[in-house]
Amino acid sequence: MTWAGFAVVALAVLLASCLQASIGFGMGMLAAPVVAIVDPSLIPGTLIMLATLVTLLVSLREREAIDLSGAKWALVGRVPGTIAGALLLAALPERGLAVMLAAVVLLGVVLTSAGWVPAARPRNVVLAGATSGLLGTATSIGGPPMALVWQRNSGARLRGTMSSFFLVGSLMSLAALWFTGAVTGHTLTTFAVFIPAAALGYVLSRYVNRLLDPVRLRRLAIGVSALGAVVLITQQLI
Repeated sequence: MTWAGFAVVALAVLLASCLQASIGFGMGMLAAPVVAIVDPSLIPGTLIMLATLVTLLVSLREREAIDLSGAKWALVGRVPGTIAGALLLAALPERGLAVMLAAVVLLGVVLTSAGWVPAARPRNVVLAGATSGLLGTATSIGGPPMALVWQRNSGARLRGTMSSFFLVGSLMSLAALWFTGAVTGHTLTTFAVFIPAAALGYVLSRYVNRLLDPVRLRRLAIGVSALGAVVLITQQLI
Protein backbone atom coordinates (compact mmCIF):
# COMPACT_ATOMS: atom_id res chain seq x y z
CA MET A 1 0.00 0.00 0.00
CA THR A 2 1.35 3.44 -0.93
CA TRP A 3 1.45 6.34 1.51
CA ALA A 4 -1.39 7.97 -0.40
CA GLY A 5 -3.42 4.78 -0.18
CA PHE A 6 -2.69 4.53 3.53
CA ALA A 7 -3.87 8.11 4.07
CA VAL A 8 -7.11 7.48 2.16
CA VAL A 9 -7.88 4.31 4.12
CA ALA A 10 -7.00 5.96 7.44
CA LEU A 11 -9.35 8.86 6.68
CA ALA A 12 -12.14 6.45 5.68
CA VAL A 13 -11.65 4.46 8.89
CA LEU A 14 -11.64 7.66 10.99
CA LEU A 15 -14.89 8.96 9.50
CA ALA A 16 -16.54 5.53 9.55
CA SER A 17 -15.55 5.00 13.20
CA CYS A 18 -17.01 8.39 14.09
CA LEU A 19 -20.26 7.47 12.35
CA GLN A 20 -20.32 4.03 14.02
CA ALA A 21 -19.79 5.58 17.45
CA SER A 22 -22.43 8.26 16.82
CA ILE A 23 -25.39 6.19 15.60
CA GLY A 24 -24.34 2.61 16.41
CA PHE A 25 -23.59 1.41 12.88
CA GLY A 26 -22.05 2.56 9.60
CA MET A 27 -18.46 1.30 9.62
CA GLY A 28 -18.96 -1.13 6.75
CA MET A 29 -21.21 1.12 4.69
CA LEU A 30 -18.86 4.10 4.76
CA ALA A 31 -15.41 2.49 4.81
CA ALA A 32 -15.85 -0.73 2.82
CA PRO A 33 -16.37 0.84 -0.64
CA VAL A 34 -13.22 3.00 -0.22
CA VAL A 35 -11.11 0.23 1.28
CA ALA A 36 -12.18 -2.20 -1.45
CA ILE A 37 -10.68 0.12 -4.05
CA VAL A 38 -7.41 0.83 -2.22
CA ASP A 39 -6.65 -2.54 -0.63
CA PRO A 40 -9.26 -5.33 -0.92
CA SER A 41 -7.19 -7.54 1.41
CA LEU A 42 -8.45 -5.46 4.34
CA ILE A 43 -11.98 -6.77 3.73
CA PRO A 44 -13.60 -8.31 5.64
CA GLY A 45 -11.19 -9.26 8.45
CA THR A 46 -9.46 -5.95 9.21
CA LEU A 47 -12.63 -3.87 8.94
CA ILE A 48 -14.57 -6.26 11.16
CA MET A 49 -11.79 -6.07 13.77
CA LEU A 50 -11.85 -2.27 13.69
CA ALA A 51 -15.64 -2.26 13.93
CA THR A 52 -15.42 -4.66 16.89
CA LEU A 53 -13.03 -2.29 18.66
CA VAL A 54 -15.33 0.70 18.14
CA THR A 55 -18.47 -1.17 19.18
CA LEU A 56 -16.70 -2.38 22.32
CA LEU A 57 -15.73 1.19 23.25
CA VAL A 58 -19.26 2.47 22.61
CA SER A 59 -20.83 -0.43 24.52
CA LEU A 60 -18.67 0.42 27.53
CA ARG A 61 -19.40 4.14 27.22
CA GLU A 62 -23.17 3.69 26.90
CA ARG A 63 -23.48 0.56 29.06
CA GLU A 64 -26.08 2.09 31.38
CA ALA A 65 -28.38 2.90 28.43
CA ILE A 66 -28.25 -0.50 26.69
CA ASP A 67 -31.63 -2.17 26.15
CA LEU A 68 -30.59 -5.70 27.12
CA SER A 69 -34.01 -7.13 26.33
CA GLY A 70 -33.99 -5.60 22.85
CA ALA A 71 -30.45 -6.75 22.16
CA LYS A 72 -31.37 -10.25 23.34
CA TRP A 73 -34.31 -10.54 20.95
CA ALA A 74 -32.22 -9.13 18.10
CA LEU A 75 -29.55 -11.78 18.70
CA VAL A 76 -32.24 -14.47 18.71
CA GLY A 77 -32.92 -13.46 15.12
CA ARG A 78 -29.28 -12.82 14.22
CA VAL A 79 -28.15 -16.43 14.54
CA PRO A 80 -30.65 -18.03 12.11
CA GLY A 81 -30.37 -14.95 9.87
CA THR A 82 -26.63 -15.46 9.60
CA ILE A 83 -27.09 -19.12 8.77
CA ALA A 84 -29.78 -18.28 6.22
CA GLY A 85 -27.49 -15.71 4.63
CA ALA A 86 -24.74 -18.29 4.23
CA LEU A 87 -27.16 -20.80 2.73
CA LEU A 88 -28.64 -18.23 0.35
CA LEU A 89 -25.17 -17.19 -0.76
CA ALA A 90 -24.49 -20.78 -1.69
CA ALA A 91 -27.80 -21.18 -3.53
CA LEU A 92 -28.41 -17.80 -5.18
CA PRO A 93 -26.28 -15.35 -7.17
CA GLU A 94 -24.72 -12.89 -4.72
CA ARG A 95 -25.56 -9.89 -6.89
CA GLY A 96 -29.26 -10.67 -7.12
CA LEU A 97 -29.53 -11.41 -3.41
CA ALA A 98 -27.75 -8.21 -2.41
CA VAL A 99 -29.90 -6.06 -4.69
CA MET A 100 -33.08 -7.72 -3.43
CA LEU A 101 -32.21 -7.17 0.22
CA ALA A 102 -31.08 -3.60 -0.38
CA ALA A 103 -34.40 -2.93 -2.11
CA VAL A 104 -36.19 -4.19 1.00
CA VAL A 105 -34.18 -1.77 3.14
CA LEU A 106 -35.03 1.10 0.79
CA LEU A 107 -38.70 0.16 1.01
CA GLY A 108 -38.46 0.34 4.80
CA VAL A 109 -36.80 3.75 4.57
CA VAL A 110 -39.54 5.04 2.27
CA LEU A 111 -42.29 3.75 4.56
CA THR A 112 -40.56 5.18 7.62
CA SER A 113 -40.08 8.56 5.96
CA ALA A 114 -43.79 8.54 5.17
CA GLY A 115 -44.58 8.14 8.87
CA TRP A 116 -44.46 4.36 9.43
CA VAL A 117 -42.45 3.41 12.50
CA PRO A 118 -42.30 -0.30 13.34
CA ALA A 119 -42.90 -0.92 17.03
CA ALA A 120 -39.86 -2.37 18.79
CA ARG A 121 -41.83 -5.43 19.93
CA PRO A 122 -39.97 -8.75 20.32
CA ARG A 123 -41.38 -10.12 17.05
CA ASN A 124 -40.28 -7.10 15.04
CA VAL A 125 -36.86 -6.98 16.71
CA VAL A 126 -36.30 -10.70 16.02
CA LEU A 127 -37.25 -10.17 12.36
CA ALA A 128 -34.93 -7.17 12.14
CA GLY A 129 -32.14 -9.18 13.75
CA ALA A 130 -32.67 -12.01 11.28
CA THR A 131 -32.66 -9.59 8.35
CA SER A 132 -29.54 -7.93 9.71
CA GLY A 133 -27.79 -11.28 10.02
CA LEU A 134 -28.85 -12.29 6.52
CA LEU A 135 -27.89 -8.94 5.01
CA GLY A 136 -24.64 -8.72 6.94
CA THR A 137 -23.58 -12.22 5.93
CA ALA A 138 -24.43 -11.67 2.28
CA THR A 139 -23.20 -8.10 1.87
CA SER A 140 -21.35 -6.96 5.07
CA ILE A 141 -24.02 -4.25 5.59
CA GLY A 142 -26.29 -5.29 8.43
CA GLY A 143 -27.05 -2.00 10.20
CA PRO A 144 -30.11 -0.58 8.39
CA PRO A 145 -32.71 -3.17 9.58
CA MET A 146 -31.80 -2.53 13.23
CA ALA A 147 -31.73 1.25 12.75
CA LEU A 148 -35.26 1.17 11.32
CA VAL A 149 -36.74 -0.84 14.21
CA TRP A 150 -34.83 1.09 16.92
CA GLN A 151 -35.08 4.56 15.36
CA ARG A 152 -37.22 5.96 18.21
CA ASN A 153 -34.56 5.22 20.82
CA SER A 154 -32.66 8.08 22.42
CA GLY A 155 -29.09 8.77 21.31
CA ALA A 156 -27.33 6.86 24.08
CA ARG A 157 -29.87 4.02 24.00
CA LEU A 158 -29.60 3.64 20.23
CA ARG A 159 -25.80 3.72 20.23
CA GLY A 160 -25.45 1.40 23.19
CA THR A 161 -28.02 -1.19 22.09
CA MET A 162 -26.83 -1.22 18.48
CA SER A 163 -23.21 -1.50 19.59
CA SER A 164 -23.85 -4.37 22.01
CA PHE A 165 -25.77 -6.20 19.28
CA PHE A 166 -23.05 -5.69 16.67
CA LEU A 167 -20.28 -6.46 19.16
CA VAL A 168 -21.61 -9.98 19.58
CA GLY A 169 -22.29 -10.28 15.85
CA SER A 170 -18.78 -9.12 14.96
CA LEU A 171 -17.22 -11.60 17.37
CA MET A 172 -19.29 -14.35 15.75
CA SER A 173 -18.06 -13.26 12.32
CA LEU A 174 -14.43 -13.12 13.47
CA ALA A 175 -14.72 -16.60 14.97
CA ALA A 176 -16.03 -17.91 11.65
CA LEU A 177 -13.28 -16.13 9.70
CA TRP A 178 -10.63 -17.47 12.06
CA PHE A 179 -12.02 -20.99 11.70
CA THR A 180 -11.88 -20.77 7.90
CA GLY A 181 -8.38 -19.32 7.89
CA ALA A 182 -9.41 -15.88 6.64
CA VAL A 183 -7.77 -14.13 9.61
CA THR A 184 -4.02 -14.05 8.93
CA GLY A 185 -0.95 -12.29 10.22
CA HIS A 186 -1.56 -9.56 7.63
CA THR A 187 -5.07 -9.07 9.02
CA LEU A 188 -3.75 -8.59 12.55
CA THR A 189 -0.95 -6.28 11.40
CA THR A 190 -3.20 -3.98 9.40
CA PHE A 191 -5.70 -3.93 12.26
CA ALA A 192 -2.96 -2.72 14.60
CA VAL A 193 -1.82 -0.08 12.08
CA PHE A 194 -5.28 1.47 11.76
CA ILE A 195 -6.22 1.36 15.46
CA PRO A 196 -5.19 5.05 15.96
CA ALA A 197 -7.54 6.15 13.13
CA ALA A 198 -10.43 4.17 14.65
CA ALA A 199 -9.67 5.51 18.13
CA LEU A 200 -9.56 9.10 16.85
CA GLY A 201 -12.91 8.59 15.14
CA TYR A 202 -14.35 7.35 18.42
CA VAL A 203 -13.03 10.41 20.27
CA LEU A 204 -14.43 12.70 17.56
CA SER A 205 -17.88 11.11 18.00
CA ARG A 206 -18.07 12.54 21.51
CA TYR A 207 -18.27 16.03 19.99
CA VAL A 208 -20.57 14.97 17.16
CA ASN A 209 -23.01 13.38 19.64
CA ARG A 210 -23.59 16.75 21.28
CA LEU A 211 -25.15 17.98 18.03
CA LEU A 212 -27.48 15.00 17.63
CA ASP A 213 -30.86 15.68 19.24
CA PRO A 214 -33.53 12.94 18.82
CA VAL A 215 -34.85 14.41 15.55
CA ARG A 216 -31.41 14.76 13.98
CA LEU A 217 -30.39 11.30 15.20
CA ARG A 218 -33.48 9.71 13.63
CA ARG A 219 -32.93 11.54 10.36
CA LEU A 220 -29.25 10.58 10.29
CA ALA A 221 -30.01 6.91 11.01
CA ILE A 222 -32.64 6.77 8.27
CA GLY A 223 -30.42 8.70 5.85
CA VAL A 224 -27.43 6.44 6.41
CA SER A 225 -29.65 3.39 5.98
CA ALA A 226 -30.83 4.70 2.62
CA LEU A 227 -27.27 5.60 1.59
CA GLY A 228 -26.04 2.13 2.54
CA ALA A 229 -28.72 0.47 0.44
CA VAL A 230 -27.96 2.71 -2.55
CA VAL A 231 -24.22 2.09 -2.23
CA LEU A 232 -24.87 -1.64 -2.04
CA ILE A 233 -27.05 -1.67 -5.15
CA THR A 234 -24.51 0.48 -7.03
CA GLN A 235 -21.65 -1.83 -6.05
CA GLN A 236 -23.53 -4.87 -7.29
CA LEU A 237 -24.68 -3.33 -10.58
CA ILE A 238 -21.34 -1.79 -11.63
